[in-house]
Amino acid sequence: MSVVKVSNLTKNFGGIKAVTDVSLEIGKGEIIGLIGPNGAGKTTFFNLLTGIYLPTSGEIEFNLNEKVSSKDFKPYKMTQYGVARTFQNIRLFNKMTVLDNCLIGFHNGLNYGVASSLFRLPSYFKGESETHEKALKLLERFDLLDKKDTLAQNLPYGDQRRLEIVRALAADPKLLLLDEPAAGMNPKETADLMDLIKWIREQFDLTIILIEHDMSLVMNICERICVFDYGHLIASGVPEEIQHNARVIKAYLGEEAN
Repeated sequence: MSVVKVSNLTKNFGGIKAVTDVSLEIGKGEIIGLIGPNGAGKTTFFNLLTGIYLPTSGEIEFNLNEKVSSKDFKPYKMTQYGVARTFQNIRLFNKMTVLDNCLIGFHNGLNYGVASSLFRLPSYFKGESETHEKALKLLERFDLLDKKDTLAQNLPYGDQRRLEIVRALAADPKLLLLDEPAAGMNPKETADLMDLIKWIREQFDLTIILIEHDMSLVMNICERICVFDYGHLIASGVPEEIQHNARVIKAYLGEEAN
C-alpha cells in the first residue's frame, strides 16, 4: 500500500529550481534513502514533505492517519497527519531536561483541554500522569532513562541524536523523516545507528525516509534509494542498481562510468 505519493513535484525559489518534476511512491514499512551531492534538493524535498514549503506545482498525498494532500497542508498539523522528522542540525531544547524534551513530543496526544489545565481539573492530572509514564517508558527503550534529569546540552553527541529521534517518536508518527542522522558520528556510533533504525522500523511499525551522505549506512539499511541531482530525481532502485548506475556515478564523480 502506498503511504506517500509524490506527483510532478516542483519547488522554485525565484529563478532557482530546487526540486523539479519529481514523482515517486513510497510503500508502507519501507526504508528509503535519499542521496545526492550537496545542493541536490534533498532537504528542500524534506521541507516539502513536512509542509515547511508549499510546492510551486505538483502534489504530495499522504495516506497515514488520514488522507491529505499538499494542497491542504497545515505545517502545525503535520504530526496529526502522521509525519515526524529530525533535522540535520540537532534541534533540541538545550536548557531543558531529557525528560522534558521527550514530553514535548506528546503534545498532540494530550486528552485534556485548556480549561482542565487552568483549573487543574482531575482530567489534567490524569493526562499528565499518563503522559509522564509513556515518556519514561520511551526513554527506557532507548537507554536514556538514567539521563532523564540531564540537560539536553550536556548529553554526548550520539545521545542527543537519539533523543531527537525519541521526541519525534513521541508524536506517534506513521512516517519518520531522518535528515542526516549519522552526521558527526564516529564509525561505532554509525553502526549502532544502523541497528537502531532497523529496530525502530520493526518496533514502531514505521515507514522511514532518510537523507544521508554515509554510503555504508544507506547501502546497508535502505531497501530502495532515490538519487537527486540539481533538483531532479535521476535514479531510483535497490542499492545494487544504484551502485552501478551511470548517471549516479557521473553526478558524484563528474565523469562518465567506464
